[in-house]
Amino acid sequence: MRVLDAVGHALGVAGTMTWEITWSLILGFTLAAVIQALVRRETITRLLGDDKPKTLARATLLGAASSSCSYAAVALARSLFRKGASFTAAMVFEIASTNLVIELGIILALLISWQFTLAEFIGGPIMIVLVAVAFRIFVRQQLIDAAREQAGKGLAGSMEGHAAMDMSIQSGGSFWRRLASREGYTSVSHIFVMEWASVIRDIVIGLLIAGAVGAWVPGSFWRHLFLTGHPLAAKLWGPLIGPVISLLSFVCSIGNVPLAGVLWNGGISFGGVVSFIFADLIIIPILIIYRKYYGTKMMLAILGIFYAAMVIAGYIIEFLFSALGLIPAERAAKVTEQGIQWNYTTILNIIFLLLAAGFLVRFFRSGGGPMLRMMGGSPDAEHNRHAEQHG
Repeated sequence: MRVLDAVGHALGVAGTMTWEITWSLILGFTLAAVIQALVRRETITRLLGDDKPKTLARATLLGAASSSCSYAAVALARSLFRKGASFTAAMVFEIASTNLVIELGIILALLISWQFTLAEFIGGPIMIVLVAVAFRIFVRQQLIDAAREQAGKGLAGSMEGHAAMDMSIQSGGSFWRRLASREGYTSVSHIFVMEWASVIRDIVIGLLIAGAVGAWVPGSFWRHLFLTGHPLAAKLWGPLIGPVISLLSFVCSIGNVPLAGVLWNGGISFGGVVSFIFADLIIIPILIIYRKYYGTKMMLAILGIFYAAMVIAGYIIEFLFSALGLIPAERAAKVTEQGIQWNYTTILNIIFLLLAAGFLVRFFRSGGGPMLRMMGGSPDAEHNRHAEQHG
């Protein structure tokens, strides 16, 4: 019975967190789908040909607009690199498309606090600048050429078909005219459902891990791990250990936010949470994909540069927000077993679940079903099949 009680407690915590964030996830993915529907893929590739500051700023904005799960973002960055984008611009695009996105900001504010949303959107550009500078200083052209040769082999990683699909609105006209058209509604529904399909695994795993950790791991363990009895040491240790926990958790995309809430309640520093969230791009499965895409040497370079940038960005955010008095005084992330209650969350969930149902119906009625089977596999094959389908 004790085992069943423990499992029930963990599922209860995971269920409560799921209920708390459902409407915000749907809202975030809807807004992201609208933006992606209006940004054409060929435009992105054309604008990212070098690593000048202006180009990297453009890569950041386009990445934020092209919100993706971590696996799809990594695949899309490789696709851009193969089509002529500079390696640094592709990496910047990848970072922005998983860390500077609407749905992540909404869920951070709802599950932990708005200060973390602000930290994410300030820390993200800081990390991008650090990564760009590090690539320019430490990565030689010979290594980039070798990576381009390896990328050209087209070895499959994960979510290749999804990354190859351009579901943006192809017709002309103004923003609102394109969006309000029948093609606009179809495009938004396709992107909405496909984005959900690509991240649902990570969200579910993240919630289950966060539920289990929140229910089973005693607070004393976290207090010892995060050095909560030594304030300065805790601030210095948090950004160092945060990415390591992320790397070992195998959870990426916005699926790591519930676990971030558990870590925050457990005593990790503010900067430690930020560096933990950034580290969704260096979890072990994605490191294996980098090795396939770019070779072992470039994979190690990405790991080292990304980790260092995450740590430094975590430190900057920690001490900047501390100086400004923006670090929350309470550790009150919503990681409890409260169950479903009749309140504003329930009302919003009902409204947004109906919206999601409308997108789902439109997706299947407009022939989107086969796209779900095209999400994996060879990037080149999937791209060609999708081009034929929409040609």
